[in-house]
Amino acid sequence: MIQVDVTATVRTNFGKGAARSLRRAGQTPAIIYGPKSDTLALTLDTKIFTKTLLDLHRRNAVVGLDIKSDGGEEKRHVLIKEIQVDPILDTLKHADFYEISLDTPSVFKVPVKYKGKAAGVDLGGELITTLTEVSIKGNPLDIPDSIEVDIKSLNINDAIVCKDLNIPDNVTLLEDQDQVCVSVVVAHVLPESDDSEEEVE
Repeated sequence: MIQVDVTATVRTNFGKGAARSLRRAGQTPAIIYGPKSDTLALTLDTKIFTKTLLDLHRRNAVVGLDIKSDGGEEKRHVLIKEIQVDPILDTLKHADFYEISLDTPSVFKVPVKYKGKAAGVDLGGELITTLTEVSIKGNPLDIPDSIEVDIKSLNINDAIVCKDLNIPDNVTLLEDQDQVCVSVVVAHVLPESDDSEEEVE
């Protein structure tokens, strides 16, 4: 899984007015919460955080938050749970982070990416994609960014099922092992329509 670092500062000013002032100053309000810690209010540099979000778009990622406060600096590992964006200005309004432990297994959705062109398609078959993501359980940094599947050898009536996927040994696939991921089937051919007009008396 991808791991990136972001710097944050503990926030002491609250309310809508304070939040607007932060945004005008190029800062994004945020909070961090989790099962073993109290909710903590933060601010982030909007420009830097926006770039990070673009890099992480639609990908599983662990964010290392370097949190600065009057008491010093600490690091927490989080997942991005929710991002609020102004629908008119298209600017960041707020971010929610969920704290995790890197040593505690969790469940993640991982995209399945199919590579190549199936041989059966060239023979007139139809490619049917059933799964585009799978559930995997493991320590966050052991979770793959995606699972790639080479489909070039698939012929008509061939299929790849979940047990065929290349899953790392230190994580667990939670899907039914016999669930079809992708297959090539005989293409459905519609019967030719009769364009001849019936003679009307």
